[in-house]
Amino acid sequence: MHRLRNLLSPIVDGIARVLVKLGFSPSGLTVIGVLIACVAAALISQGLLAIGGIVMLIAGIFDMFDGAVARMTDRATKFGAFFDSVMDRVSEAVVLLGLLWFYLDDGEQLGAVLVYVSIVGSTLVSYVRARAEGLGIECKGGLMQRPERVASLGVGIIVGQWWESAVLIVLGVIAALTVVTTVQRVVETARRAGE
Repeated sequence: MHRLRNLLSPIVDGIARVLVKLGFSPSGLTVIGVLIACVAAALISQGLLAIGGIVMLIAGIFDMFDGAVARMTDRATKFGAFFDSVMDRVSEAVVLLGLLWFYLDDGEQLGAVLVYVSIVGSTLVSYVRARAEGLGIECKGGLMQRPERVASLGVGIIVGQWWESAVLIVLGVIAALTVVTTVQRVVETARRAGE
């Protein structure tokens, strides 16, 4: 995922320069990204999976611009990083809420359970990292971090328009790997803490 980010960096920087010229602020871009995720959630909740998945991926891509704009305009702050991180979690949760709505409306219990486990797992992955870093221990590893979750879920939702099981498979993988990632981060934190 880091290689992909490095590959996309020139494109992201080019778009960020245009956004700077248009007067966008980093926090404004963060909020716009959340609003795009809300649109994706609304589309997904109504069963418009292909367009909802595409909009979700656009929201995920859009999220890269706020950091680039902050760096280019020397407006990178601790609060900005905090706000961006919190809004990333909101975006992810709102899309999963849209998917939960879709499954509840459809009477699909397995899908609803997998969405729930994915939300809890994603929250734990982020919480363990934040708690470890609050203790002064770096904790960034793991198999299923946010970029992987967003990319795999977006693709799964798009494919789900024609093959609904694709979404269940992706949710199952996300649910399982977020649990694995949480355990990996707890073990890594324990190792670094010397316990």
